[in-house]
Order: sequence, then structure tokens, then C-alpha cells
Amino acid sequence: MTRAAVVQAGSVPFDRKAAVAKAMGLMRECAEGGATLAVFPEAFIGGYPKGSAFGSAVGYRSPEGRALFQRYFDAAITLDGEEVALLEQGAAEHKLFVVIGVIERLGNTLYCTALMIDPHKGVVGKHRKLMPTAVERLVWGFGDGSTLDVVDTPAGRLGTVICWENYMPLLRQAMYAQGVQIYCAPTADDRPTWQSSMVHIALEGRVFVLSACQAITKDAYPADYEFDYDAPDTVMRGGSMIVDPLGNVLAGPVFGEETILYADIDLGAKTRGHIDMDATGHYSRPDVFSLRVDTGSKTSVEFSTEPSAHG
Repeated sequence: MTRAAVVQAGSVPFDRKAAVAKAMGLMRECAEGGATLAVFPEAFIGGYPKGSAFGSAVGYRSPEGRALFQRYFDAAITLDGEEVALLEQGAAEHKLFVVIGVIERLGNTLYCTALMIDPHKGVVGKHRKLMPTAVERLVWGFGDGSTLDVVDTPAGRLGTVICWENYMPLLRQAMYAQGVQIYCAPTADDRPTWQSSMVHIALEGRVFVLSACQAITKDAYPADYEFDYDAPDTVMRGGSMIVDPLGNVLAGPVFGEETILYADIDLGAKTRGHIDMDATGHYSRPDVFSLRVDTGSKTSVEFSTEPSAHG
């Protein structure tokens, strides 16, 4: 039995140092609540730039939008940077396995990434969002199959699927096929329909679903940040929850406040659930359906000392 925590809290947009400091404090709270696993929302470090189109329209980008992108880029982190080292330190200090959403900078591209941090080993897995949604594609790159990580934790086999990736059936199937038991779903979606999706996924995969969404208001954003629509004072209202493998909601959803949700994870519940449903086992039809997953890392440039076929 493992006690899990889902953190519903607002980031500190465009301020990675302050966001890391807030995450460290929340880790302490999770540990004090008896948790050994904590899941944070999407883009907790670096922030989710909700309401901005970065001055872009089809065939047009504004100087102001480019300046905002630079600001967002500068707030992102690198995986070998001090921010990740501090997060690893916090996980170790509080004996906490941590899943946390970050905006990752790699070269000149940003990725919406979830880090999986072991208290003893540091970062043991990462997942870059495969399919940014709508305008997210303007500021985030696409992940590839090399970061579909599922890792062993004291709570069980853990994997992460970010926000609307959860609406990609083949991605879910790939996670189930890796034996995921703890299915983490950091998100920025605070609509009522999200809760239905989380219950469906728990039932479909016979998995524990831990979904974390920010609860954040306009005043958390910098004073000079401009929303490109008439945003309400509450930018994201939460809706975080924990669901068991039979679709029973163990905690949440909670709206309109920062909070930490707790639930005990009993992997026996997953085993018992498989008597009548195993999406990649006895309830699959490999004679009719098949899925090929390319887990290779993709790069646009490869350097080689070998001569080419053309000499």
C-alpha cells in the first residue's frame, strides 16, 4: 500500500526559480501528509501561457509576440540545469517519488515535458508531449517515441500522459502494453468533461489514474502579461482527482482552490480488476488489431565519419 498525493496548485509563470521553490515547499507538505508519491500539474515549472497566441495569425507574427516567446524561452529549464538538481534534492530530502510538469529547453526548441524523479536515483524517466494541442504547437515542439517512459516505483509501474494526449487511443494502448499501474495525467484542462475521461481511462486500462491540474488566477501572471481573450479571473480552476482501476473516484475533483489530494494505492485492486478486462491481454484481438510503436529517438541532423553511399 502506497499513499499518493496529487498537487493542485498554481505555477509561478515565467519565473522558474520561484516555481521550483514553490514545488519544494509542496513536496514537504506531501511528505508530511504521509505520501511517498506526488504528482504535479502540466507545465508547473516554466508555466502554462494560457490565453496567449504569441502575436500570431496565419502568415503573420508580431514583434511583441516574438518578445513574449523569448521571455517564455528564458523561463524554461534544461534537464542538466540547477532547477532539476534542486527538484532531485527535494525528492531525496522528502523520500518522495515526484512527477512534475516542466517546460524543457533543448537547443532552440521548447517541449512540454513531465519528469519522473526517484528519491534515490534522481530523474529516471521523462515524457515529452507527443501532440501539443492547437496553439501550443506554435511554442512547443513534438516529442517522439523515445520518451514513452514507464518506470518502476515503490507504488508500482508508473507512466505519464500529458493533457489531451489522453485522447490518443493508441498512446494509451502503448502505455497499457508497458504494464503501467500508476497512470499520471498532468493537465491544463479544467472542464467537467475531463473528469469523465479520467474515469474512462481508469476503467479501460484497469489503472490508478492520478490527474493534476493547476488552480491559478490572473494575478499569478506578471502584471504586463496580456491575455488574448477576455479571460476570467480564474485562469485554471483545478479539477484534480485520483481514480481507482474500477473507476471509483478516491479523491477529488476539487475546484477553485489550491489543495493536495491523497489516496492509498493498493495494487491488488488492479489485479482484481483484470478478471474481466485486460486491454492488451485477454480483451484484445491481436488477430484483428495490431499496434507498432517506434521508440527510436529522432533527430534532423546526424553526423558520421563513415563515407556516404555516394562517396
